[in-house]
Amino acid sequence: MAEPTNTPMPTAPPTPRSTSPALAATRPGSISSSTLSPPKPIIPTSTSLPVPGGPLGTKPVVLHIGDPIQYNPETYTEFTTQFDVVRPEAHERQRPAFIQALREKRWGDFSAIFRPFWGTGGEMGRWDAELITLLPDSVRAFASAGTGFDWADTQLLGERGIIYCNGGLAAAEAVSDFAIAMIISTFRALPYCITSTASPPAFQECHASATGMSHNLRGRTLGLVGLGNIGQQIALKCSIAFGMDVAYYDVERKPETLEAKLGVRYCDGLEKLVSESDCVVLCTPAGAGRLINKESLAWFKLGARFVNVARGSLVDEEALAEALEQGLLSNVALDVHADEPNVHPRLLAFSGSRAMLTCHNAGGTVETHVGFEELAMRNIIAVLSGGQAITPVNAQYLKSKVVQ
Repeated sequence: MAEPTNTPMPTAPPTPRSTSPALAATRPGSISSSTLSPPKPIIPTSTSLPVPGGPLGTKPVVLHIGDPIQYNPETYTEFTTQFDVVRPEAHERQRPAFIQALREKRWGDFSAIFRPFWGTGGEMGRWDAELITLLPDSVRAFASAGTGFDWADTQLLGERGIIYCNGGLAAAEAVSDFAIAMIISTFRALPYCITSTASPPAFQECHASATGMSHNLRGRTLGLVGLGNIGQQIALKCSIAFGMDVAYYDVERKPETLEAKLGVRYCDGLEKLVSESDCVVLCTPAGAGRLINKESLAWFKLGARFVNVARGSLVDEEALAEALEQGLLSNVALDVHADEPNVHPRLLAFSGSRAMLTCHNAGGTVETHVGFEELAMRNIIAVLSGGQAITPVNAQYLKSKVVQ
């Protein structure tokens, strides 16, 4: 399962958007914004280009998959002023019906796809070649809630000239906060301390023995696998608030100015990173295979800790369970799992003692979903206005479309 169902209550009030600690420093020439609110500064000011959509003289059409918007009525008013928004009914979003509708061009030559929530809008299943090849040539953008994008073939979308934009910027605050809690849990034996309140004897035993299992975070080395928006926020919080020595490994080294701002140092390989780290945090997109496997677990320090807020598919859970059983790892904290909603039984055996296991909850806050909704609309406005996408993930595959 690609993402949890975490659509928040519709009565929640508008709230400030999540921020990235150093978005502006990621790449020269990128659109920079330290916040998603107010939205105006992130709208491109370039001259609008003609956008295919409907008959001559009409507004571009946006296909809205999922529930109606809930949190950003002012932005939606702006959105619907610029575009004709078509929202298929729930029964039309089931895969067979959705495929049939695309084949018969029921929604015309729409220019963008808009999915503001995770709880709905995914009824048609994985966006693979079967769906993508049926899209009209007019489609230029696909903006969706969520950080992960392993449920869509973003390479094929790019090759079709469709830029895919995720909601990672909106989720960074929530996921990084959750990761901090998980990091603390591995150093302070929190699963054991929490479950030991069940009876007086267990309470007394834990009170006496937990001290020997617990350590402060200050001065410890934290290894981040990935330094995107989420990794940057984890780094900033851990280096400043907890005084940790933060190292990272990524396929692309970040600018030295950003490293200095975050208080991080670069390791030129995964083996070097994990061999130096007291706690390793996986916070990189899916798609790189099983980064944590029997071979890479052998590189970890004896008694090290492991946290996963990325994707369960990145971890060989059999090998991870074996590392816990053999004492190679002292504690783990896992928010994501390879076969959700099922949790590996050998890992479940450590729940309440040496493993904090949660239900893909890291990004699940009301504020995150407010940001998902806003950011998806802003991405579409930017692209269809002839500007740059705010959070593109497949630019390397993108082929420009010639607008007639």
